[in-house]
This record gives sequence, structure tokens and C-alpha cells, in this order.
Amino acid sequence: MYWTGIPYPFQKFGFVAIPDFQFGGMEHVGNIQYKSSALFLDASATKDQFNSRSNVISHETAHMWFGDMVTMNWFTDVWMKEVFANFMADKSTEALTGKDMFDLKFLVDHFSAAYSVDRTRGANPIRQELDNLKDAGTLYGNIIYHKAPIMMRQLERLMGRDKFQEGVRVYLNRFRNRNASWPDLIGILDEYTTEDLQKWNKVWVNEPGRPLIEYKLETINNKITKLTVLQKVEYGKDRLWPQLFEVQFFYPGSSKEITVNLNASSVTVPQAVGLDVPTFVLFNSSGQGYGVWPTDQSMLKHINKMEKPLNRATAYISTYENMLVGRTVKPVSALKLFVADLAVEKEELNVKLLSNYISSIYWEFLNAEERTALSASLENSLFTAMDQQFAINIKKLLFKAYQDVFSSMEARDRIYRIWLNSTSVAGIKLTEDDYTSIAYSLALRNDKDSLILSRQLERTTNPDRRKRFEFIMPALSSDEAMRDRFFKSLALKINREKEAYVASALYYLHHPLRQSSSIKYLPESLNLLSEIQATGDIFFPQNWLQSTLGNYQSKEAADIVRKFLSDNPGYNPKLKAKILQTADNLFKAEKLLSSK
Repeated sequence: MYWTGIPYPFQKFGFVAIPDFQFGGMEHVGNIQYKSSALFLDASATKDQFNSRSNVISHETAHMWFGDMVTMNWFTDVWMKEVFANFMADKSTEALTGKDMFDLKFLVDHFSAAYSVDRTRGANPIRQELDNLKDAGTLYGNIIYHKAPIMMRQLERLMGRDKFQEGVRVYLNRFRNRNASWPDLIGILDEYTTEDLQKWNKVWVNEPGRPLIEYKLETINNKITKLTVLQKVEYGKDRLWPQLFEVQFFYPGSSKEITVNLNASSVTVPQAVGLDVPTFVLFNSSGQGYGVWPTDQSMLKHINKMEKPLNRATAYISTYENMLVGRTVKPVSALKLFVADLAVEKEELNVKLLSNYISSIYWEFLNAEERTALSASLENSLFTAMDQQFAINIKKLLFKAYQDVFSSMEARDRIYRIWLNSTSVAGIKLTEDDYTSIAYSLALRNDKDSLILSRQLERTTNPDRRKRFEFIMPALSSDEAMRDRFFKSLALKINREKEAYVASALYYLHHPLRQSSSIKYLPESLNLLSEIQATGDIFFPQNWLQSTLGNYQSKEAADIVRKFLSDNPGYNPKLKAKILQTADNLFKAEKLLSSK
């Protein structure tokens, strides 16, 4: 690997593709194992799918140096091999795509996923102590895979690229074919910078959470006289996140971007003094800063006018995060804003980001009355946007969003005809997986074609997809007794062996359209978690929880989670943290909905 300065350290480099592998890849020396569907993409694959394939190949390849050639002393530092694998995968992307696309992809890939855990009261630090190997699986998650690369990029920026690379090369050579720890690496990097890395490391690596950022802009005669940026903790004890970020001032026909060193609870920005008062301000315009960045109404009105996709993406993310913490924008307003911007957004990665936010807000943060009031305009906006887009991949993302939220009979009939006749829509070539997904969406709504699932099964030719379909079918049944039997069957380990199947089935079992009957499964789902952790693979507890709790929004569901935690005061703290992480949107939805 050019970046490490060390040639491939082993004798053989092979690929093995495995159907329905529970991981995207696994870094075995000699033959790296991959989930076959992650490697072999359909002709209609989206940019995001191509990016994911590139990522997983680069990630597993980087493990040959980080994880295999140099291995952690103990699982406390298992995150090190993962962060460097992602960090090197990101480096590969930058070399292939150029800086602008790399910056956008880095932001979209990592920040929302990292925030989804770090915004919760169950957030864990990047580096976690581990007393017993049986709990090793609980260390994995979005903090390791997504916050850690953000941290590492901040560290590289703090030290400078050349000094950081030089320090990492020394580390790799010193511990080649040996074990090492994060303190070993930090000790080496400390020799290549005048910055206090031990102090920096304490908050970024050894503590959880993120800062809430605010600002004050003082002006006289249309000139900025003072810009103050402040940070405070979101949860827990007071602490500061030293970091570099950019703020961009937008004017009619031009903009001005400046770098801020946020190394205290309050800093003034001298570069801003004397500038004209802008039309609006975009914080974290480069997409590298970490936290809840301030947004204001002026910025919200101008997101779709920003020329750079990166600027728009950071504005979308900041808007959504502020909605969750109750700042600036409420769910209905955020949904309308995202739908309007989706209609004109041309960057595929941003369309995916917006589609995910629209789905999340629609199903988790609107009540039934709001969904009913907005559904017709939402359907129309999505279908119109799909028809007006030229890029096939964007059309496909919009169709998936339309399929996710539809409720009218007109939309049902349109989607049903597409499924029945195996036709394309708006020039989109649909695959067997796409038609299966359509059948699932219709079955969730207790479609009047009661044979839709059995008919789709007959049309499914791939044997692995047939097995998956047969497993999931009972979870989609319109017969509540059949769904009850399916859930009860999951108490037996033998019925949970195909963990990817189980996670998909649970998603449909607990879909918002079925929650009035599925909420009764929540207590037993939580009771089973310890066994899931003891008998399953490393990602299964999180997947079990996410597929179960991920879309609930009611006080009744929140009370079930609170009761379980109250009734089990000595519960495994790492599993308790996973519950708090997964239930965070539920608690936030309960709070946001109760305030209406």
C-alpha cells in the first residue's frame, strides 16, 4: 500500500463470495470473504451501491495492514483496525473521485450514522474497556465505524497530513507482526506535533457525545463587528471538543469561507470582522466539523440555491439534527422543506440523504393526522420529481421513497400495475429484488390481492432469494395469528440462524402500519436480548433492536422500554446502552409529538 510505505505483507490475496453472509466482508489473510450481493451488482445499481462496493473492498484490503499485520493487544482497541480500514477506504475514494466528491461522500457516509448514536444517552466512547470477551460484540457499531474516521480526519488535520502519515508509518514498522494499542500510536504521534494530543485524545476518543454549537453575530451599518462561536455539551459533564471547521458567508452572487479553530467554550472569529452582513451563514460548510451546528431561517430558505452539493448536504444534516433537538425547525416544516428541495436536487448522494430523512420524519415524527393531511401532496411531489429527473439512479431512489410512503388508492393501483405486469416505471429498469420490495409494500397495507406474496414467491427464480422470501412471508401476513406464531418461533435459536433474514422480517413485523398489533412483542423482544447477544454474531443485538424499536413513536412503546430498564437495574451496561441508543428516536418522537 503506497500510503503505508509497506508492500502487501502476505503471500496470497484472494476473494471468496458468500451468499447471505452476515457481514459485508471479513478480512481473512489469503482469502477475504465478502457477501456476494455486495460484490455482484445489478445493471441498475445506484451510485451509492457502487460506492458501498468500493468501500467494502478497500476496507477489507486495508485490514491486511491494520488488523492483520498489526493487531490490537486486546478488544479495548478493536476499533483501531476498523477506523484505519475505513480511513484507508476513504483515502482510496479521494484518489479515485477527487476532493469534492470525496468530501461529500465522507460527510454523507459517516456523519448521520455517527450522530445516530452519539446524540443518545446510551452513547459510548470510541475506545471502550472490555472485561470479558463474551461482550466483545457490543463494542461494534456506528461509533467505531463512523465517528472514529471523523475523529481520525480531525487528528490528521490537527497534525498536518505529512506528519500524521509519517507517525503512522513509524507505528506500523515498529509493531509489524506484533500487537499494539492506541496509547502506543498516540505516544508515537505525539512526537510529530506540538499539539497536546493527550488532552485532545481524552475528549475525542475516551469520552462519548458531541457539542451543541451556537453563535452571536454583531453588526453596525451592514458590517460585521464581531462573530462569536460557542459550544456546550449535549449530555453529561462539561467538556470541550477542540476542532477546526469552516463557516461560509453567502452574498448575492458570491460567498466567503473562513476557517475557525474552536478550541474553547467561546471563541471570536477575527476574520469575520469588517465583512458585509451576509444574506445567510452556513456553519460547517466543509463538512468536517462535528456537532449540532446552528441553522437559521435565512439559511433554510436558500439551501437549494447553494451551488456545491457538499454545502447542501451539510445544511440538510444540520437541519435534521436541529429538528431532533428541538431547535429552529419542527418536523412538519422539515418534511416540507426536504420534499421541496428533493424536487430540484441533482446529486444522487444528496437525494438518498433527503429520501432517508423524509421517511424518518414521516413515519417516526408525524402523528397519524399529520401523515393523513400530508400524504397526498407528498405522493404527488415524489412522483412528479421522479418524472422530471433525468438520472435513472435518482429516479430509482425517488420511486423507492414513493413506494415507502404511499397510502392512496391511486398510488396503490399505479404500483400494483407495475408489479403485476413486471413493467418499468419512468424509464427505470426494475430487478427481481425491486418487484419483491413492491410486493412487500403492498402486503404491508393488506392489499386486496391476498395472493400477492405467494405469486411473488412463484416469480422469484434465484434460490437464495426464494429462501429469504419464504422466511419473511409470515411476518408480512395479514393474519395476526400467523404473525404471532412467527414471532414466537424466534425464541428458538435454530430459527434465528439466518440473522439477516430475521432483521428484515422484524422490520416488517414492526412496521408503523402494523404497530397497533406488534407492540405486544416489545417486552419479550427486550427479554430475549441477552440471549441474542450470547448466541448471535457481533452485529445481531444492534440489528435485533433496530428492526424492533426503530420506527416506534408512541408513549406506550416508550413506557415499555422504560419499564424494562427499571425492572432490570443490574442489566448488562453495554446492552443497556444499545437499548438507549436504539430507543432514542422513540423518546425524541414521544417528546416532539407530546408538545404539539
